[in-house]
Amino acid sequence: MPGRRIAVVDRDRCNPKKCGLECIKYCPEVRMGVEDTIRLEDELLVIDEELCTGCGICVKKCPFSAISVVNLPAPIEGEEVHRYGVNGFTLFRLPLVRPRKIVGLVGPNGVGKTTSISILSGKIKPNLGRVNEYPEWDEIIRKFRGSELQEYLRKLSNGEIRVITKPERIDKIPEVVKGGVKPVLGRIDERGLLDEVLDLLDLREIKDRNISELSGGELQRIALAATYLREADVYVIDEPTNYLDVYQRMKAAKLIRRLQEEGKSILLVEHDLAVLDYLSDYIHILYGEPGVYGVVSYPHSTREGINIFLDGYLPDDNVRFREEPISFLQRVGSPDISENPVVVYSRLVKSFDGFKLEVEEGEVYAGEVVVAVGPNGIGKTTFVRMLAGDLKPSDGIVMTEGIRVSYKPQHVKPTYEGTVESLLRKVAGTNYSSPYFRSEVIRRLGIEGLLDRYLDELSGGELQKVAIAACLGREADVYLIDEPSAFLDVEARFAAAKAIRRRIQGENKAVIMVEHDLLTIEAAADRIMVFRGVPGREGHASPPMDPRKGLNEFLRDVDVTFRRDPDTGRPRVNKPGSKMDQIARARGRYYP
Repeated sequence: MPGRRIAVVDRDRCNPKKCGLECIKYCPEVRMGVEDTIRLEDELLVIDEELCTGCGICVKKCPFSAISVVNLPAPIEGEEVHRYGVNGFTLFRLPLVRPRKIVGLVGPNGVGKTTSISILSGKIKPNLGRVNEYPEWDEIIRKFRGSELQEYLRKLSNGEIRVITKPERIDKIPEVVKGGVKPVLGRIDERGLLDEVLDLLDLREIKDRNISELSGGELQRIALAATYLREADVYVIDEPTNYLDVYQRMKAAKLIRRLQEEGKSILLVEHDLAVLDYLSDYIHILYGEPGVYGVVSYPHSTREGINIFLDGYLPDDNVRFREEPISFLQRVGSPDISENPVVVYSRLVKSFDGFKLEVEEGEVYAGEVVVAVGPNGIGKTTFVRMLAGDLKPSDGIVMTEGIRVSYKPQHVKPTYEGTVESLLRKVAGTNYSSPYFRSEVIRRLGIEGLLDRYLDELSGGELQKVAIAACLGREADVYLIDEPSAFLDVEARFAAAKAIRRRIQGENKAVIMVEHDLLTIEAAADRIMVFRGVPGREGHASPPMDPRKGLNEFLRDVDVTFRRDPDTGRPRVNKPGSKMDQIARARGRYYP
């Protein structure tokens, strides 16, 4: 249901000194004498939301594409919770915090998840949408009278509730925390559970290491351990699975479950739908215009909430927030796969630094996506780097002579000094101007708005999208893509999987991908390579196999079973010991 149409300004793009201010000159309201509709304030463009009619003329006149017109859904009028400045991002409604329950938040980046948890953890005092006023807590609490939030906010304002937050940006931990792993965790162990958490998260092997020496996955586990060790009433856990493999994700999930079993309330922000589904008791869907406004839905049961999110239509507000639903197909091989092998390799061996990887011989065919699955530290990235030519095998042959390779590494860093557009033009060449690249890569990945930005200005998710686009833009025979879903929200993960598949359709090309997100794996894979062994010591890789067989073997190793949702077809984790779990194990079908 549409509400008001308003124009909003992207302050990072707007440059009043260079444009001639045609947006103001041609605004019908200004020309009719309503001078405050669009104005300059402290050399920044301000559009009055009450006076603007959303006609869109200023959008066409702006040379920097800094102005856009958005539709605010009608049901949210008057439900503003917080606004960041004039024409700034506005959050409507708040999620609930329920006693002894896990409440999950799902939605794209930039629509208010971080703002929501910052308010509910006491880091931000909501201004109820009034930029130049600072309402007192009594007024804020009255705003939520009659809801479960009223009592929660009262206790929060009086300091009767203690909230502990696990941060999203775990890569920043070494900048603020110094020392060894065990001493650092020992200093914050308020619950006397240090030995228990070292075992739960497999941290004993790194307990004597320095925080500055840890990898991303190790830092994530340290952050989870630190959260678990502190005493609180409410735990806010922001994206706990980034950098973790599937084994580690399930252990992190068990840790979070333990908090709930101890009577704690938990707010969970997570983009891995399998983990979110497995843990949550209730779901809030967040939607809106990234960077402009965000709306928090009313709570739903876990299954219903995730299915609504996938469908893209929210009945509560009568709003379609995505043009098309996200669907799940049980892949049985792509019809575009040819019998022409693009990559052929013999049995490969790579030994270095006390680690040995053995890869069984195999072939990758034109038109297919092969996904490598397995724990961290088992050799997946090493295998990809051997195919890319970055590493030479100790034994065996990779037959890629004359084969063009495009490689996206696991860790993406902004080493290029120009804009996103100049980078893509440089690496893609003539492909950049092709209708395919514009629609299937740039538009599908949602990076049109990033083209004028410099790489060092981008967030982790934005940088990941650009790296995927750069990899797919190159003219190559095989695309090697390491962990494309890292830092991406749910919608972006499926968009990336579709863009990757579309890149090789009908072409004499192939993709080899490393991935940990099971739903992304299912969306992309034609065949699966399963990596087993002892992380950091030895690894063994199977040849590419049927995805159903490969994922069944992999999930047997992880010791977790899945079933399918009858409405959407999405895989759902079975709770250990449940009837569905027992049936799946008895049949030997860990993957449905």
